[in-house]
Amino acid sequence: MRETHEAPDAVQQRVARAGGWNRFGEPNFRVVWGGSRLAWIGGRWSDRDEHGNVTRETIELRRVPKYLPLDRWHLERWMPPESYGSPRQWYEQAVETADGIRIPALGPYPSRGEYEHCFTLEGPGGEFLPLTPAACDTIVRAVEWARRQPRQDARAALAAREERRAREWDRAADEVLSD
Repeated sequence: MRETHEAPDAVQQRVARAGGWNRFGEPNFRVVWGGSRLAWIGGRWSDRDEHGNVTRETIELRRVPKYLPLDRWHLERWMPPESYGSPRQWYEQAVETADGIRIPALGPYPSRGEYEHCFTLEGPGGEFLPLTPAACDTIVRAVEWARRQPRQDARAALAAREERRAREWDRAADEVLSD
């Protein structure tokens, strides 16, 4: 069972004011709890019983936690749909075939854009930090800094972060599967 939380409205409002709103009237930045933020991932899945034995294999879309660590607050930045290419490009690049079944490995095309990770609230040693007013000030400063960065720098940082996140995800999956 995943631990889930919602960031307080006062925090979300401060972050939204600092970052502004997107074309859909939603905040450009928001704070989410790692265990609460899910993303669609398509592929072959193995369900296991309490002893780790495979009980079922299936090819489907599943909603899984998007960010590690799960027990941290994360700042997200909204990215417009065009930053992911056209729907055709998305499906050409993201659709995989397993046992003759075509499935979008990254889920459906983000037609309203998507929120992407840009900051994890944690201490210098990676320890948990609560979402306090001081932490909110740190997040707001991060938002303001991010808004000043050229779009090209933001894209490069996003690509590097996604690569790092994929490595972390693979490492965590390897640890779970090796237990």
